Amino acid sequence: MSDTKQYISLKEINVKHILGEEDQVADISSDLPFRKWLHSWLLNSEIPGNYQATVESSIGFLIVTNLFVMLFEHVPQIYEPYKHWFHFFDVFSVGVFTIEYLLRFYLAPEDDEFSKRKYPRLAYVFSPFAVIDFLAVAPFYLQAFIPVDLRVLRFLRLLRMLKLFRIVIPAYHEFLELNAGRSFRQRIHALIFDSPFGGKLKDIYDGFIGLCVLVSVFAVVMESVQTVAYLLNIEFVILDAVVVGVFTIEYCMRMYSCVEEPGFKSAISGRLKQAKGVSTMIDFLAILPFFLEAFLHHLLDLRFLRVFRLSRLLKLTRGNDATQILVKVLKREWPVISASAFIMVLLVVLTASLGYLFEHDAQPDKFENIPTTIYWAVITLASVGYGDISPVTVPGRAMTVVLAFIGIGIFAIPAALLSSAFSDELVKEREVLKAELYEMMKDGHIDPNEIEKIRDEAKRLHLSEEEVNALITQIHQALEREAKFAHLPINQIAAKPEFAVEHYRAILGDIRQLGLLVDQAEFDRLAVTKGRLSADELALWRHIQNRD
Repeated sequence: MSDTKQYISLKEINVKHILGEEDQVADISSDLPFRKWLHSWLLNSEIPGNYQATVESSIGFLIVTNLFVMLFEHVPQIYEPYKHWFHFFDVFSVGVFTIEYLLRFYLAPEDDEFSKRKYPRLAYVFSPFAVIDFLAVAPFYLQAFIPVDLRVLRFLRLLRMLKLFRIVIPAYHEFLELNAGRSFRQRIHALIFDSPFGGKLKDIYDGFIGLCVLVSVFAVVMESVQTVAYLLNIEFVILDAVVVGVFTIEYCMRMYSCVEEPGFKSAISGRLKQAKGVSTMIDFLAILPFFLEAFLHHLLDLRFLRVFRLSRLLKLTRGNDATQILVKVLKREWPVISASAFIMVLLVVLTASLGYLFEHDAQPDKFENIPTTIYWAVITLASVGYGDISPVTVPGRAMTVVLAFIGIGIFAIPAALLSSAFSDELVKEREVLKAELYEMMKDGHIDPNEIEKIRDEAKRLHLSEEEVNALITQIHQALEREAKFAHLPINQIAAKPEFAVEHYRAILGDIRQLGLLVDQAEFDRLAVTKGRLSADELALWRHIQNRD
């Protein structure tokens, strides 16, 4: 038996499947009875590729929209001018919910929950969800057909919110299954932190927190509009209290369960370490203004703190890949960026001093002193040029022209550095993924865990199907070359120039990949101080890495 390794053929790799983008076509026979066929397409959650998820998400979106509409109905200044649109939306919502109710009633004999009952439709009618569905639309029809003022029953429309439990309860049952036998704190940890035990309930939770952040920030922004703040003052106060309550509970849950995270095991020091983290500090700042204003308003006027509620928007940066990459770039390039910042500060102070010297006598009100002139210096060097302060003397204008040209280059350095470093970091991350793919494919197959890892990394690095396919192609070619030369001594490779060229290309590729993955500063330090590489060898290394 040959000991040559068999590698994956490109024809056997379905990149769409690996990335989770494979077009799933529901395997539903058109020969099924109509009722079973309709249930399979619309309500059966066990059949991949059907419309069940679309139906559930659309109903969920309509329910949440109904909540906001009902809130605005209680503001006469908003409701009265547009009451016909509110009525139209109500009719539309009731129509959709009625169709859903009748559809579920008709398809009840196909539902596993009711199919074994003697009277499946009757069993559905008296089920909790069906009762909620009925009560959610009943007030509308009672008003339409009974000549009695039943506006008091309109509050029953709030029961439409309970329809969301159709989405939450299955996710909750899945969560319980994933966390069977785990402690209460471990379950809280699975809900708050990323882990294999979160399931769909973790996604729902993250979506709920994100919605709270967006609604809260939108409310803070609209509070600055005087007419809107006057109309919705009470609503804004209630909304802020509810959101702060949600964020406070989330903060407490995070602090309580963080000891389940690696590196945070200690009950006291682990929680202190978590509290000092950037993301946790953002969570704390998101709720701090509310409590300071609530408990200290009688001592100090703290209304200015309300603007800091916009810091809640920073909560969306948690787990954001772009933010994490930017932090890495800033840490890596900080020496160069700090040097550039020092030069900019030096140039600003020098420019402000010269501007004060040339323009103070001509414009004492605008160039009053050097600290005041710093504003003009920054605007000039940054090439913004608002025009509210400008020199009038000949030396001042000549200096401004020169400094404007200098500023274009100096102030562009940090942006260029960040842009280049950000791009390099993405290339480095992709090379790491390429190396991991190489290790995965060496054994001739990709198992489900590896597929999940590739999918997560591709999503994090925003790789398209074509880019992943190109990476796999490169790895496949590298593995083929390795298999071809694995058992050949160097003299046999050198005997055939075409083999030598391919082998040389493979070696260069490995060296370039090594340069992207290694700490280059430490590599250079060891190469120079320890004398492990000659000057020519180090120069060749730098040339291959395009650093000469």
